Amino acid sequence: MIPRTAEGRATTPSTEGQPSLGYAWWVVIALTSVYTLSFVDRQILGLLVPSIKRDLGVSDTQIGLLQGLAFSLFYTLMGLPIGRIADRWNRRNLIVGGILIWSFFTTMSSVAKSFALLFSTRIGVGVGEASLSPAGYSMMSDYFPKQKLGAAISVFYMGVFIGSSLAMLVGGTTVDTLARTPFITVPVLGVMASWRLTFVLVGLPGIVFALLAWTIREPIRRNLLASADGRATRLSFGEGLAQIRMRWQSVTGISLAMVCQGMVTYGLLAWVPTFFQRVHHWSPGQSGRALAAILLTFGCGGMYVGGRLSDWWQKRGIAEGPLKVAVISAIGTLLLMPAAMLVPKPEWSVALLAPALFFDALAMGTAAAALQHIFPNQVRGQVSALYLFLLNLGGGSLGPLLPGVFNDYLFRNPNMVGYSLAITIAIGAIGMLIASLLTFGSYRTHYEMMQTA
Repeated sequence: MIPRTAEGRATTPSTEGQPSLGYAWWVVIALTSVYTLSFVDRQILGLLVPSIKRDLGVSDTQIGLLQGLAFSLFYTLMGLPIGRIADRWNRRNLIVGGILIWSFFTTMSSVAKSFALLFSTRIGVGVGEASLSPAGYSMMSDYFPKQKLGAAISVFYMGVFIGSSLAMLVGGTTVDTLARTPFITVPVLGVMASWRLTFVLVGLPGIVFALLAWTIREPIRRNLLASADGRATRLSFGEGLAQIRMRWQSVTGISLAMVCQGMVTYGLLAWVPTFFQRVHHWSPGQSGRALAAILLTFGCGGMYVGGRLSDWWQKRGIAEGPLKVAVISAIGTLLLMPAAMLVPKPEWSVALLAPALFFDALAMGTAAAALQHIFPNQVRGQVSALYLFLLNLGGGSLGPLLPGVFNDYLFRNPNMVGYSLAITIAIGAIGMLIASLLTFGSYRTHYEMMQTA
């Protein structure tokens, strides 16, 4: 007998040709490497704030727009049609094309001579990066059984902190090294301010990473909606939206929780290097090295533990395991991270940031995996794109923007950036906690509906 969904459609598990778990983890490693590059390109601007403000004459609010809205708006808008393409086209090729686009625009950021031009290149970075996550989530859901998907996507999400730490390390070291050389001559590009070279250094390796992504095999699509005779169906755009509407409470609750979490993470990554430079008078290199160490150890550790904890709960029949992880994440973040922005000594800030980042990272991968569990294959790219649309337009924009706005209009003092960050983080953590708790019941219902189908 062919199993059916609540709408009467059949589903096909497609267990034939299941790839080995070893190869599946190789795919995760390759995708994580690409995701790492994307976050290097995305976050490098955070280390260059003083130089950009000096050379382009921009305000803190404009810096917030460059790090948030310029990237996030087009990342999210392009993500919706790209998610649709990922459900119907070769996902590997989609990722390769995206890498080449965002790397080109990162490199071109080095020649931007005004706020408007730099804003435009950040838009290009966002358009290219919009291809990676929807296609990557969908591929991993075909490579892994659901009891292991939380850990797999959490490892993929480590690219956020690996990439951010590399951006801080490379960017900070480059800025410190070139501080005594205001201008430098670069082949083809000519004479440029030395800080601009950083964009070139992180943009050009994209060609190598595109070749790495090309080595991944496109997996067989599994858990497809099928017709009564067992053949997989192609859903129209309207039918895909109908699948999302059937589960709107879970999609809304998970997305809102992670928008709030994104406010915390993206606000921190965008402004904490500036916080250490302004408040504690560290150099870009000092702040970059310290933060890189914390992100690599505690951030990545939190993601892995969160993924394993979610999988452990789901193996024991607790469907809302990913949301329980989010509740723990929100509580730990709220208790530790605002305090790290307010203590008087940099050593105390670092000591509090380490465990705070561990808690902050717990749910970053499990939330994305949670959505894969409750949707058929034909809709996973689209719902992932919708999730990322909300996450980045909300958290990815508000996180970097709010501290800059608070600096300029609430405190009217750039050295109050620690207080601005603390307020932003507290708002995000409280919102994440409330949204996660309110979604338990609906998610359990939608999870059970998909499993019985």
